[in-house]
Amino acid sequence: MTETTGEQYDAIVIGTSQGGRFLPLELAQAGKRVALVERDQLGGACVNTGCTPTKTMVASARLAYQARRGAEYGVRTGAVSVDLAAVRERKRAMVAGARENYASRLSQDGLDLIAGEAHFTGPNTVEVALKDGGTRQLSAPVIVLDTGGRSKPLAIAGADDVPVLYSTTVMELDQQPEHLVILGGGYIGLEFGQMFRRFGSEVTIIQSAARLLMQEDEDVSDEVAAILRDEGITILTSATPVRVEPAGDGVRLTVRTEDGERQIEGSHLLSAIGRVPNTEALTVDAAGIRLDHQGFVEVDEHLQTSVPGVYAMGDVRSGPAFTHASYDDYRILHANLIGGQKASTRDRVVPYAVFIDPQLGRVGLSEREARAQGRAIRVAKLPMGAVVRAIETGETRGFMKAVIDADSGQILGAAVLGLEGGEIMSIIQVAMLGKLTYTAMADAIFTHPLLAEGLNSLFGSF
Repeated sequence: MTETTGEQYDAIVIGTSQGGRFLPLELAQAGKRVALVERDQLGGACVNTGCTPTKTMVASARLAYQARRGAEYGVRTGAVSVDLAAVRERKRAMVAGARENYASRLSQDGLDLIAGEAHFTGPNTVEVALKDGGTRQLSAPVIVLDTGGRSKPLAIAGADDVPVLYSTTVMELDQQPEHLVILGGGYIGLEFGQMFRRFGSEVTIIQSAARLLMQEDEDVSDEVAAILRDEGITILTSATPVRVEPAGDGVRLTVRTEDGERQIEGSHLLSAIGRVPNTEALTVDAAGIRLDHQGFVEVDEHLQTSVPGVYAMGDVRSGPAFTHASYDDYRILHANLIGGQKASTRDRVVPYAVFIDPQLGRVGLSEREARAQGRAIRVAKLPMGAVVRAIETGETRGFMKAVIDADSGQILGAAVLGLEGGEIMSIIQVAMLGKLTYTAMADAIFTHPLLAEGLNSLFGSF
């Protein structure tokens, strides 16, 4: 039996990430009375601390890198320097514009924006601690959790005694670090590592695992490491952080390696060891909502939690933590809650890109995953140095790699590490969505001289 206490709504949405920005608006447009609760900044991580600010700063770093390469192209420039405060202001302006654009859309009849922090008091009821004081009691038969995630706190000896930067705070620096030490060899650590190296900092990346980007095939990880080392980044793998302590104006990090303990001194320490879901304030136990072993909200293929009528979307739920996955969550919930359908996450293929330079675009199964499933596969690789457009632009680092089913010829997955690798990967993704075989890609006419032309050679090599 649904408990109905306090103010009655048709739906309550808690949080405003990529999916939560659109769903409450469209629920209201469908005639529902909707409460949208936000405890911090409108727009979620992508707008405020993720995609928008980081990719804005990545663009500044790439321009600095290209400017230093001017002589390779016959273009003479003076000494290149980076004004990090100006980079930060450009980033802030981008974020403010995106946030304001979203805020301007919230004047929708039937939608109440409530500034505060919500927690469950029962399966269908929440209490909101208002930002300006006081509380409100809300009830609804449909509640959607969209509270996102945050950087995982660094928990090693001495971490409380030194300033530790995270992905949010490192973007607020107005002076370049002399030596930035980064914990974590995933996409966040690599993007910031290359960025600050290009800004002019010495950079050391510490990875506890045996290689960078452990979810990728070994040849992809090795090539990424080679590219970063070529730019002057120091990479230590199989190195477990043990403790950190102040050292002059900076920090001293002790790591355990196969050869014993080693100390690294730096001016700044960035922790990029992963992210955790924002569930601590929700008191999910009061509603009976189950979490997985990592603390993420468990959902079924329709994004419903263990409690009927309560759904989760975006980074707070178990599953891929990407903005585009969050948007697809919105699509599914829109179809089901407004359109009366039974849309599902089953069999969805979620691509992604790592915004190092050159980009790494990934879709479908990796070679390692396909072999682990016992599939009969064929694998093809093409160096970017064999792609005419890459040669002409002087961007020949990396390679394209495709995995196909040996019997059917269906494309199972691809990795494109190269100039605009994410865009090239997306072409392969569309081919997979259309269930094209590799021969269709090998025989297609792609415009010369575009990077996509390399797909002829890649798929023609099977």
